[in-house]
Amino acid sequence: MIKDIRKLYSTYWEHESERLRQDPYHSLEFETTFMFLDKYLPKNGLLLDAGGGTGVYSIELAKLGYRTVLLDYSKENIEMAKKEIRATKTSDRIEPTVGDIRDLSRFKDGSFDAVICLGGPLSLIYGKQNRRKAIAELVRVARPGATIFVSVMNKYGSIMLAPNKWPEEIATKNFTSIATTGDDRMWMGKYYCHYFSPKEIVDEFGIAAKKAKIMKLAALEGLATPSIDAINKLGNNRKAWRNWMAMHYKMCTDPEVVGVSIHMLLVARKEKIT
Repeated sequence: MIKDIRKLYSTYWEHESERLRQDPYHSLEFETTFMFLDKYLPKNGLLLDAGGGTGVYSIELAKLGYRTVLLDYSKENIEMAKKEIRATKTSDRIEPTVGDIRDLSRFKDGSFDAVICLGGPLSLIYGKQNRRKAIAELVRVARPGATIFVSVMNKYGSIMLAPNKWPEEIATKNFTSIATTGDDRMWMGKYYCHYFSPKEIVDEFGIAAKKAKIMKLAALEGLATPSIDAINKLGNNRKAWRNWMAMHYKMCTDPEVVGVSIHMLLVARKEKIT
């Protein structure tokens, strides 16, 4: 299973870097994430990009002046990231390294001024205890007062898309597993993925990271989730798109909207030592 997961990571993140920019709908995840990064990141400092793949976020943050340790499970992703980093002339600000977000023992407590874990790496970890271990590690390596950003895949948003995107899946036992437990054992055909409910990701953070206070839970695609084709057409109308985005940014933290988005972003702050 580990070999399969490494193989997935080696191909998934190359697709991921393209996915986030391929059309207006998919850009929602990237743009909404950056809205919260811009709001809650410190003005400068050292960041950990945990499970950062080929460096999509690390490179953009480096351009803004941040220093980043880019950590990913796949050696192939890190090699690809090094090429992208050289091409964007951000080598002096990004340190790419192979590693597992469940074990960040190479880093001391409080090593980073902020921690990001974006694009859903936590959803691709098998087993509740392993996911809790990863959450605890992400918080441990953040300094007191630092912000932690984690995005995951949403169970309800994924189920809502099924009739249009994966209708054949609905007749299977795997669909029942997704609906009842959030566990997808046939993600992308043969891999494992866990879809969180909004309540579950908040609860899991509370269990695994008692020193972290939840600040925001945001819908990254929001109300656009079931209307991918229509949203992409809307992107061709500048005024309509501007109005849609204004509405999206205003509503993306409403609990009702978070519940239907296919991706969610959790923003937490590590409590300061008193």
